[in-house]
This record gives sequence, structure tokens and C-alpha cells, in this order.
Amino acid sequence: MAGSGRGVNPAVEIHMGKRAKPAAAGEQKVEAVERALAILDAFHEDSNTLSLGELAERTGLYRSTILRLHASLERFGYLHRGTDGRFRLGPSLLRLGVLYQNAFNLADYVRPVLATLVEETGETAAFYIREADKRICLYRHHAPRLLRHHIEEGTALPLERGAGGRVLLAFTDARGPVYDDIRRDGFYISYGERDAETAAIASPVFGRDRFLGALSIAGSRARFDAAKCKKMTKILLGKAQALSKAVGAA
Repeated sequence: MAGSGRGVNPAVEIHMGKRAKPAAAGEQKVEAVERALAILDAFHEDSNTLSLGELAERTGLYRSTILRLHASLERFGYLHRGTDGRFRLGPSLLRLGVLYQNAFNLADYVRPVLATLVEETGETAAFYIREADKRICLYRHHAPRLLRHHIEEGTALPLERGAGGRVLLAFTDARGPVYDDIRRDGFYISYGERDAETAAIASPVFGRDRFLGALSIAGSRARFDAAKCKKMTKILLGKAQALSKAVGAA
């Protein structure tokens, strides 16, 4: 049944960069782009600075190749190497992230809902969208707690682990009993699927004639007992339905 998270083993996500794939003959320029993107993709929320050796390990690229590509990436503001020799993402990515958010025109509708969810539940609220095989935290509002679920906007997470990902899968044609239940019930509760200490509840948001994303609240698993989950689920469903209506759903 949706909401139980039953049958899913608790797991902690391990972020690893993807090794660059060899380009076909005659695609040297494409290969260079893919290598540069592999370098940027090696950075994650839990590893926002990397040494040259760490970049080489995560991307499968030679150190000399990384240094050569770094010169171009730094010139365009996508990568920076500090005096400590460690690499960091550059400011151009923030500019693109803002443009990416603005393209959706959802912020004015979603952010007030997230703030209200935090106020009414006491837990961190977020809005996720699907991009290929990942879920992206497009917007979030952190709870005013010392112990809370912490995630930044723009973070990429797995689709198959966590309430937000399950809802995104359910409403983008995933098959199976779990997703049938989510489509029927309109929500999913996960316990320790992505992080063993975290629980979350998510519900779909629709626009005019299309599915937009997943509205979610998440926090310490210890606070998500049966009674509180029932109360928070009711709140979340109401907010998701109101947000859907506000952005054009019938």
C-alpha cells in the first residue's frame, strides 16, 4: 500500500561521478564537451570541493586532461581552482540555475506553499521535478529546527528512493503495484529509503493538462510516527491540491 514504504530496504545514497564514455569516430569535439560535463557532474552536495586526484577518480579522466579542460571551464566561470589546489564550481552555474528556475514560472506559487507547509508541519518542505533518471529539488524551504532534513535547491537525487522520487515515477508512467497504489492514494510515505534516518511524504502537483512535480515534506524518521504522519499527510494533500488548482489544473 502506498504510504508504507514496505519492502524497500533503508539505504544511504552514495554519490559518484559518471566515467566519460568514449566518443564515436569523428566526434572529437563532442567527446571534449562530454569530458568537461563529467568534471562538473563529479561535484555533489556532500563533496563541493574536490582535489585533482578525486576528480580523476570520479571521472575516469587523466589528470592532464582535467587540467587542460579546467582552463576553459574557469575562463567561462564554470570551474575554479583555489590556492589550496582544490576545485570548486564557478558562478556561471548559479546564473544558469536561476535561469532554469525562472523558465518554469512556478516560484511565485510554490514558495508560499512551502513556507506554509513548514509552518504547519514543522518539517522541511520541497518541490521536485523529474529530469531524465534523476529528481531535482527545484524549490525548498527549510524547517526552523536544529535537527532537520537539509537539502539545497538544484540537488539531484535518485528517482527510485524517497517519497518525492516515487511520486515522480508514479506519474510519469512507472509500472507496478507500488506505483498503482500511489496513483490511487495520491501520496507516498518513505522511511529511510534514501537516508536511514529520514522519512518523507510526497504528493503530486498538476498543471493544465499535465503533471508538474512532487510536493514533499521530510524530516527525522523519529518524528514521523503514525499519528503525526496521518496529520501531515492530510495537510500535504490539501496543499498539493490547492497548488494544482492555482497553477491551472481542472
